[in-house]
Amino acid sequence: MMLSRWLAARRGVVAAAATVVIAGVGGEHAHAQGKLEARYVASVAGIPIGKGIWVVDIAEDHYAAAASGGVTGVLSAVTSGEGSAASRGGVHGGRLSPTTFATRVTADGKVDEVRMALQGGTVKDLTAEPPLPPSPDRVALTDNHRRGVIDPMTAGLMPVAGAGDVLTAEACQRTLSIFDGRQRFDLALSFKRMDKVKADKGYQGPAVVCTVLYQPVAGHRPSRSAIKYLMETRDMEIALVPIAGTRVLVPFRIAIPTAIGPAVLQATQFVTTSQSARPAPVTNAKTQ
Repeated sequence: MMLSRWLAARRGVVAAAATVVIAGVGGEHAHAQGKLEARYVASVAGIPIGKGIWVVDIAEDHYAAAASGGVTGVLSAVTSGEGSAASRGGVHGGRLSPTTFATRVTADGKVDEVRMALQGGTVKDLTAEPPLPPSPDRVALTDNHRRGVIDPMTAGLMPVAGAGDVLTAEACQRTLSIFDGRQRFDLALSFKRMDKVKADKGYQGPAVVCTVLYQPVAGHRPSRSAIKYLMETRDMEIALVPIAGTRVLVPFRIAIPTAIGPAVLQATQFVTTSQSARPAPVTNAKTQ
């Protein structure tokens, strides 16, 4: 149960990084048309604990992304859980502008659901059930915290400006302003190294690896040990690779150190294709 509680406490940061990437970073022609179908395995200290699928369609004027996953392996003996998330929006002047985001997580018989409507980086409508329990040490959310943000799913799509190579150190130099429906936080990225990655099926080739720093802004409880740990961690990293036909980078691998070994989200299938025709909107993604 200790492991399941640890993972639950960190799921917002992992989701943001994984699903985590920025609206408002990009230039002309930062997006073309491409599609991604990827499968991931989550593990802690080398022990598989979950799996998921992520589907992304990017067109000249819109994008859509959907993901789903669930607990597997030894962790399923002590806890149950599955979830899904989806986001869609427009592409304007080479920038991603989310319009809707929804996520639903079921764990041990309890349902957690968030639905958001956004316009120009501002949350216009929000439903989050159940609401956050009151706590005297929780940093209060204000209307200002719902402005200039992206959702966690859009945070997994990283446009790169310019016309040259997308896999450069400069691709990591960004800060992601994320609102997940209950917490407002930043993920500050910086260049760490170049690497090579290989999926069992699909992509194999270079990746740019970024260090990720978690910076809570509001909605969190500073006294919680999980929050303190994430704020102090300097070894979180994310390996990014491109979606074919676009100048958009997405996560191939995410690694977060823990006291019992690294927590890793790793792509096992990463099939990405350039498209000459507009992709159909993504409506759902199911784990198999």
